[in-house]
Amino acid sequence: MNDKIIVTHNGNFHADDVFSIAALKSILPAFTLIRTRDLAVIAKADIVIDVGGEYNPDAGRFDHHQRGGAGERENGIPYSSFGLIWQKYGLEICQGDADVAKSIDTGLVSTIDAIDCGHVQGVSTGISLSQTISMFNPTWQEESHFDLCFDEAVEFASRVLARFIASASGGINAKSIVAKAVENAADPRVIVLEKYTPWKTTVHTLSKEALYVIYPSGSGPFRIQTVPVELGSFEDRKPLPKAWAGLADQALQEVSGIDDAMFCHNGLFIAGAQSFESVMKMAAIALAE
Repeated sequence: MNDKIIVTHNGNFHADDVFSIAALKSILPAFTLIRTRDLAVIAKADIVIDVGGEYNPDAGRFDHHQRGGAGERENGIPYSSFGLIWQKYGLEICQGDADVAKSIDTGLVSTIDAIDCGHVQGVSTGISLSQTISMFNPTWQEESHFDLCFDEAVEFASRVLARFIASASGGINAKSIVAKAVENAADPRVIVLEKYTPWKTTVHTLSKEALYVIYPSGSGPFRIQTVPVELGSFEDRKPLPKAWAGLADQALQEVSGIDDAMFCHNGLFIAGAQSFESVMKMAAIALAE
């Protein structure tokens, strides 16, 4: 796929064409990008994005502005050029990991598609990633060239896409680790992780009994964290002891009777100690209250 000519429209750009180019950059070491609406140039291109009035993935055509659009998802969100590019290349971009590719489509691609196509139902309000990309366009007070600004936006989008992929991969790969910890728990109320991995979704899915999760922190000491009543909630299934709230070091050690206790958050959702044995003692005390 080297030495391909990729065409997208010139002038004002949006998140869908910017992210489409960013996505292709991750799998194409080199290509020539032309921003134009010249039909003769478009006809000779290998890949055409967001311009040309045609959707034909086999022919490398990825526009959605033609009458009837280019299809929509089961949830009703129409495809913009980014969604069309992701349908064809997303799996390759995610190195063959279908779960990661699907996660990126759900969390990033479909939102950009929705905003670009005016399908605002269910899209969060406030400053969006699409709006952020649009702000890379030069204002009327600036003399910057659109193509240079487009290149800057693509570099930004490339970094965002890479982090989305890394985050999705990390979350998906964590599921098996957390599931194994839930299965192997000596006490189903206390889940012990050998290293920190994202755990909340998996614990909620697999265990109604879990109250605390224990794991080593990145700096060495150990943490005990409460399991929330539901994802995103600030209410816990069972908070840590009230007497620990906001205490640290010697004050917490005296109250808890644990000689290497380090801290307990005032919100009673997380506490720490120097050793694994001590956070297990914290769990035992919390369970007994």
